[in-house]
Amino acid sequence: MKILTINPGSTSTKIAVFEGQQPLFVETIHHDAAELARFEHVMDQEELRRKTIAQAMDRHGQSVASLDAVIGRGGLMRPIPGGVYLVGPDMLRDLRSCSYGTHASNLGAILAHDLASGVGIPAYIADPVVVDELSPLARYSGHPDIKRRSIFHALNHKAVARRVADNLGRPYEELRLIVAHLGGGVSVGAHELGRVVDVNNALDGDGPFSPERSGGLPAGDVVSWCFAPGATERDVRRRITGQGGCLAYLGTASGMEMEKRIRENDELAREVREAMAYQVAKEIGAMGAVLRGRIDAVILTGGLVHDQELAQSIARRVDFLGPVVRHPGEDEMTALALAALRALTSPETVQTYPPCSAAQVG
Repeated sequence: MKILTINPGSTSTKIAVFEGQQPLFVETIHHDAAELARFEHVMDQEELRRKTIAQAMDRHGQSVASLDAVIGRGGLMRPIPGGVYLVGPDMLRDLRSCSYGTHASNLGAILAHDLASGVGIPAYIADPVVVDELSPLARYSGHPDIKRRSIFHALNHKAVARRVADNLGRPYEELRLIVAHLGGGVSVGAHELGRVVDVNNALDGDGPFSPERSGGLPAGDVVSWCFAPGATERDVRRRITGQGGCLAYLGTASGMEMEKRIRENDELAREVREAMAYQVAKEIGAMGAVLRGRIDAVILTGGLVHDQELAQSIARRVDFLGPVVRHPGEDEMTALALAALRALTSPETVQTYPPCSAAQVG
């Protein structure tokens, strides 16, 4: 079976064609900033990106007509349980309107549908960032005006969890796992019998600090930021989610740069990295309590896990919970391809959007 995977980013579109589990090609299409600036809204880029995908397919000698399915990265829409979803009118409407937020990933399902509908094959998404399987108790924030939200690296969480389950010789739906994704943002989730029953909101900067996000800051001090002379909502949000964490402490959000400084005996860089490991370990410990200490494995994944010393620092603090497994990096294209294969081989697992339980989710 041949599958096209599409992952739109703010200035690029990553695509790949898989035959079974083997990639025939992977390409990142970089979009010129000046060209993108012509569009007032990111959703206006649909036609441009569709054409560049078609051109890339031609360059690699692949045709849409030879495909069995197209799958795109899921965007910001209403909260849904994890799984593979058929792209349909309701999903396209919510993504085009940006009713739940604006992000380039909203184009994933739209582009998949554009290409698939022309040749009569299915278009899917899988495990978007809005996957919401929180338990009722996990939704409490401490004040009824604010409800905890589930926004995290769901695609990679679910993919590596299934991979570890395969290695253990047991179904993902029978395991209790803690997955920590360490990238530009950090998300730590408690996976219980196939559902992520608790996870920090990585988009809004909740949880541990990361290379560019401040994490769970003391609320009183954040209030002071908000009412400081000249403060704007945009500035405060940028401190929390774009200019916090390692960037604020060290002036860089690059894990490679941080490693370089540590090798050069920069003690502040070393301490900041250790503090980040400390906070990630604390969050993993909290998820250990969520799972009542019944844990089959703790999984460390994401780009920062290539830093072995960082991963080892976390592992030393949490290995009492269970075996710690490293899965460095984030292979979203393979994760999408595997999800589409599951959909094609087990069509009964494909879900429709919005699911019947949508009113009970989020």
